[in-house]
Amino acid sequence: MSIFVDENTKVIYQGLTGSQGSYYGRLNAEYGTQVVAGTHPKKAGSDVDGVPIYANVADAVAATGATASCIFIPAPGVRGAVMEAAAGGVEFIVAITEGVPAHDEAYFYNELKRSFPDVRLLGPNCPGIISPGKCNIGITAGHIAKEGGPVGIVSRSGTLTYQALYELKQKDIGVTTCVGIGGDPVPGTSFIDCLEAFEADPETKAVMMIGEIGGSAEEEAADYIKNHMTKPVSSYIAGVTAPPGKKMGHAGAIVSGGKGTAAAKMEALEDAGVKVGHNPTEAGELMAEIVANL
Repeated sequence: MSIFVDENTKVIYQGLTGSQGSYYGRLNAEYGTQVVAGTHPKKAGSDVDGVPIYANVADAVAATGATASCIFIPAPGVRGAVMEAAAGGVEFIVAITEGVPAHDEAYFYNELKRSFPDVRLLGPNCPGIISPGKCNIGITAGHIAKEGGPVGIVSRSGTLTYQALYELKQKDIGVTTCVGIGGDPVPGTSFIDCLEAFEADPETKAVMMIGEIGGSAEEEAADYIKNHMTKPVSSYIAGVTAPPGKKMGHAGAIVSGGKGTAAAKMEALEDAGVKVGHNPTEAGELMAEIVANL
């Protein structure tokens, strides 16, 4: 199995007619993802590589039966695109765009909770999600992921998402699903959402979690792992060598006083029984040890 997506997921690309949307939409389709439609209010009736363009998400869902949407819309339009996707009838929204204003993120996060509680949002500012061999939505290079499980991956960092996949493939370890939740302050999907789904997935036997400095998401995940997870977890926290007072790349990577440091997060995870590596390669080696003992 996989979490959130599988080989039956039909995806609409909001922004398929743009340069980034058409590029990654084509790559995702070549991977085997069911890319069934694109949207553009002024280009309805046209197509991109044979994929039909509809005026809006509701029309695309009605015509194709799509259940997911991937957003490659410039940042100022993401708020409207997320709400259009939810109102249009999809169950799963992946927002790749970075630079979305924080107040827009807070708006659609709360509006989805209030008006569309069954709709899941991943991102924004995330690499997307891949269930190797089944479905790839977003910007992850499919060839770096080995299919078949037994490991699930969840990561705040896009680049380290790719490295985690690569490290496991080099060790001939497959992945059930890899979820890039993004590093913004208000992610649509959290570590805990993914840990809970991996815990319930019978084909996921262990979980690799990639965090980074700033905020409290890793400490909250550690508490969840300690009290609810029966499956082993390995982890790496990016930012161990970050100089004090320096700004990091992600909007969510803000250390407040002594809180949110790599050391505090690593301590919380180790206290929860997580095997914590000091670099991505070591985290992969720890996961290889876990898999060998499953």
